[in-house]
Amino acid sequence: MSAAGWFIVLLALAGANLPFLNQRLLGMVPLRAQKKSVWIRIAEMIVLYFVVGAFGFMLEARAGNRFDQGWQFYAITFSLFVVFAFPGFTWQYLVKRRPA
Repeated sequence: MSAAGWFIVLLALAGANLPFLNQRLLGMVPLRAQKKSVWIRIAEMIVLYFVVGAFGFMLEARAGNRFDQGWQFYAITFSLFVVFAFPGFTWQYLVKRRPA
């Protein structure tokens, strides 16, 4: 696997966890609410999936060998993106924190 391929995998790992590791919209825009709702986090994951996918397609096109993809490709890559989000989900919702 090329360096660009590994870069996309690491970018997907970071992008999948970003919604769960902060309370800002897409990691940049502060929200009024104290905590983001799970629906906002899911919407962020979907947006970041497409951002990472577009970046991957750009790198693939620059390499000169862009391939057509069917629905199976998108189903598998989105499933992988959701699996990549597991550490952030675990940190946000399953780890018990002591009250300060």
